[in-house]
Amino acid sequence: MYAVVRTGGKQVRVAPGEAVRIEKLEGAVGDKIELNEVLLVGGEGDPRIGQPLVDGAKVLGTITAQDRADKIVVFKMKRRKGYRRKAGHRQYYTEVRVATATGSDAG
Repeated sequence: MYAVVRTGGKQVRVAPGEAVRIEKLEGAVGDKIELNEVLLVGGEGDPRIGQPLVDGAKVLGTITAQDRADKIVVFKMKRRKGYRRKAGHRQYYTEVRVATATGSDAG
């Protein structure tokens, strides 16, 4: 079974047992979390698609890491003008190990 959840302004496909990196959520490593904005549940038979959310569906998981991604370099330059700007950025993320992805029985 898999599900598509909306978190951090993005849509992420999750399945039980896998670890996914999502935008930073509050909580410490080891905390249980529940993602309620489930847009699609699939796997066995026809997928259930929400309008916009699947009623009663939720994804349960455990926070395994609160960290920052690798640095990206932002470099801007205008040729022949002496304009050069260099900046770095490291995005915060939360890694979640998905335990279950459940949908409602009414579909």
